[in-house]
Amino acid sequence: MSMTTPSPEVTARATRIRLACFDVDGTLTDGRLHFDDEGREHKAFHAQDGLGLAMLRKNGIEVAFITARKSRVTEIRGAELGLTEVHTAAHDKLATTRAIADKLGLGMDEVAFMGDDLVDLGVFPHVGLAVAPADAHHWTAPHAHWITPRKGGFGAARDFCDLLLEAQGKLPGILANAGVKA
Repeated sequence: MSMTTPSPEVTARATRIRLACFDVDGTLTDGRLHFDDEGREHKAFHAQDGLGLAMLRKNGIEVAFITARKSRVTEIRGAELGLTEVHTAAHDKLATTRAIADKLGLGMDEVAFMGDDLVDLGVFPHVGLAVAPADAHHWTAPHAHWITPRKGGFGAARDFCDLLLEAQGKLPGILANAGVKA
């Protein structure tokens, strides 16, 4: 496990990633579940995370949401981001991750998974890069290859996206497209 600054091993792992899978509650959100008087679920997603996910896709890294909770809100957010791999009520996250990798013709060493709690641990040892947000459960965090500087729902997914993009040498092109001169 490496905290915040990626080790050379983590950076090397990140160079091989072609599929980035994300748990939702606690990684893309702060993990709190909000319900209104009608029983409708509400979640808050961080805009920086959304841009990071879009940049991954634009730079050849597929993105998938894999969550054990059935969540229409998650499905809507995935559709808004143009994702084709949004899996809710996925109680076997490893099987779902493997199925997506197989469909894309990828080895598990080319897959990264970001999760924050015990339901994600079954995936961690089988992927090329396991990532947890800064506030991951203390039983989960030690099993991640890397822990983001920020908490889930507060830019942790963007930290993960930036790691992948920087490790794969995509940062200069991204900055140039944003109008930043090197």
